[in-house]
Amino acid sequence: METAERFRAAVEKRDLAALEDLFTEDVRFYSPVKFTPFEGRPMVLGLFGVLLKVFEDFRYIGDFEGAAETSADGAQAPAEVLLFRAAVEGREIHGIDLLHFDEAGRIKEFTVMVRPQSAVQALGQAVLAGLVADGLA
Repeated sequence: METAERFRAAVEKRDLAALEDLFTEDVRFYSPVKFTPFEGRPMVLGLFGVLLKVFEDFRYIGDFEGAAETSADGAQAPAEVLLFRAAVEGREIHGIDLLHFDEAGRIKEFTVMVRPQSAVQALGQAVLAGLVADGLA
């Protein structure tokens, strides 16, 4: 099973432990609610612990494969886009997860984009509250 498929299965099952081996040690997570990335596997896994609690009715609805330039070094890397739908505090969210992979197939960069703006605001508030509650912020 490819990394993106394993990632998708873990998220859909809300299996945080299954995500650990999918990320590089120095993974960077670019969020729609924070200007600088979350960095490092422990922080990103902590963030996913919060996200798995915050998202309601989360489901992937499609995917695209290809290659894209990474933010960190500007090099082309294999990439996959996963389209999703979910809700946060009753607000419907449409979004994408952009995964960049290293040579070993692990996720080295992860970017999330969501819409509409009201959902981004609700997501940001819920994630911050979850990070604070879990001692990560």
